[in-house]
Amino acid sequence: MSSPWFMDLWSFLQCSYPEIIIAVAVFFLVRSITNKDTVLVNWPIVGMLPYLLLNVNQLHDWYTEVLRSCGCTILFKGPWFARMDMLITCDPDNVNHILNTTNFSNYPKGDDFSEIFEILGDGILNADYESWRIQRKMAHSLVRYKRFRRFVVKACREKVENGLVPLLSHIAHQVHAVDLQDVLQRFTFDVTCLLVCGTDPGCLSADFPTIPFAKAVDDAKEVILLRHTVPTSWWKLMRWLNVGGEKTLTDAKETIDQFIHQQISARRDELKTAKKIIEEGDEEEAMDLLSSYMDYQHGDEMDRLKSDTFLRDTTLNMLVAGRDTTSAALTWFFWVLSKNPKVETKILEELRSISLEKDGLIRGKKPRVFDPEDLGGMVYLHAALCESLRLFSPVPLVHKGVLEPDVLPSGIKVQPGMKILYSLFAMGRMESIWGKDCLEFRPERWISEGGMPKFSFSDRFLVFNAGPRSCLGKDISFVQMKAVAAAMLYNYEIQVLDDQVVAPRISVILHMKNGLMVNIRERCA
Repeated sequence: MSSPWFMDLWSFLQCSYPEIIIAVAVFFLVRSITNKDTVLVNWPIVGMLPYLLLNVNQLHDWYTEVLRSCGCTILFKGPWFARMDMLITCDPDNVNHILNTTNFSNYPKGDDFSEIFEILGDGILNADYESWRIQRKMAHSLVRYKRFRRFVVKACREKVENGLVPLLSHIAHQVHAVDLQDVLQRFTFDVTCLLVCGTDPGCLSADFPTIPFAKAVDDAKEVILLRHTVPTSWWKLMRWLNVGGEKTLTDAKETIDQFIHQQISARRDELKTAKKIIEEGDEEEAMDLLSSYMDYQHGDEMDRLKSDTFLRDTTLNMLVAGRDTTSAALTWFFWVLSKNPKVETKILEELRSISLEKDGLIRGKKPRVFDPEDLGGMVYLHAALCESLRLFSPVPLVHKGVLEPDVLPSGIKVQPGMKILYSLFAMGRMESIWGKDCLEFRPERWISEGGMPKFSFSDRFLVFNAGPRSCLGKDISFVQMKAVAAAMLYNYEIQVLDDQVVAPRISVILHMKNGLMVNIRERCA
C-alpha cells in the first residue's frame, strides 16, 4: 500500500533540505550580485569577492559605477584570511593626500606591489625608499640633460617622417583596414628603443614584423592585473605549479629578459669598440639612456648600478613606460576624435595656420611633418590631448601600500599593510569632480577665456602622477603625441570602422581589447 502524499513530501524535504537551502542561498546571492542597484554586501567567508569575479571583464567600468554610488571611496572586503582587503578610491583629495610630499613616505608601493609586479625587478616603477631615491635622482639628471632632450626631438621627428608617414601612405593605397593600435604601438616601440637603447628595431615597416618582446609585455600585463583580482595564495600556488596565466608570465619573462640582455650586451660592445664614452663638452653627440647609465660616474654604488641586473630592470621599466602609455593614449585619442568631428576640424584649422605661416602660399604641401617647436604653441591640440587623457588615462588603476595609521581627507582610516587602489579611469568620469558634462569630450574646458591653456586642474588631473613620484617622461610623451597627432591628422583621414566593439582591455595599461580597426585615406586638402 502506498504511503500518503504528505508522507512522501515530508521524506523528500528531509532528504533535500540542505540542497534546497544552498540553492535558495545561491539564488539570492547571484541576484544580489548581479543587481547593479544593490550596495556591495560583505558576505560571510567570501567577502565581496564574488562581485569582483563577476565583473572582472569590465573591471574599470565596474569600479566607476561602484565608486559613483559610494561617494568616490569604498572599503573592499576580500575573503577571510586572503589578504584582499583594500581601499578603492577616486577622490582627488584622498589621492593628493597620498601623493603629496608630506605623506609620500607613508604610502610606498609596498611589498604586495613588488610581489605582484615582480617582473619589473627593482626598477624605478617598482622601487621604494633609498633604491627609488637613487634611481629617481639618476633618471632626473639624465632625462633633463640638454643633449638627451635634443635627442628626443630629433628621434621623434625622424621616426614620424621616415617611418610613420611612409607606412601610412602605403596603407592609404590598400583596400583593407588596419589596426591603428598596432601601428601606434610599433611607432612608440621603435622610438622608445631609440631613446632607451640607441637601436631601432624597425617594427614600423609595411610587412608588420612580429615583435616577440612586445607580445610578451602585453601578456605579462594581463596576468599582473588578474593577480589583483584573486587571493595572493591562489596566484602564488598557480605560479608554483607553473600553470595558467602564471605559466604565460614565466614564458613572457624569458622572452623579455632575452631581448633586454641582447640590448645591454650590444651597447656594451659598441661603447667599448667605438669608445663612445661621451665627453661632457660634446654637445652634438646623441646619447641614449642605456649608454648614459653605463657611463654614469656619480654616487657610491656604481658597481651595483652598472650590473646586468640593475641595467635589465631599468631598461625594462623605461621600455614599458615609454611604449605602452603613449601608444594607449594616442589610440584612445583617435577613437574619441572619430566621435567628435568638430574637434578634429578645429585641430586641423590650427595645423593649417601653422602650415600657412611656415610655407607661405604653398598650402597644399604634402606630406607635412611638423617640428616639435612649432607644435608647442598649439593650444587646442594640447587641450584635446589633455581631455582625452582625462577620460582614458593610460594607467587606469594605481596601487599603493600603507606604513603607518592615517586618516584620509574623506574620513576613512587606513592601517599598516592595507592596499590602496585609486582609479584614474573613474576619476575622469565623476560628476562631483568634473561637473555635469564629465562624460563629454570637451577640450574647451582646458582653455581660458583669453585663449590660453588652463593649469587649474592639477589637483584632479593626475594622469602624470603628482608629488615626488610625478612622471619624468611627461614632456617626452607630449612631444611624441603632438608630433604623431599633427602628422596623421594633417595628411590623412582616419576612418574608424563602425562595426567593432571598442572596450578597454583588462590590463594594467588601458589598451583596447580588440584593437582599433580603421581605414586610412590621404587627405585632399
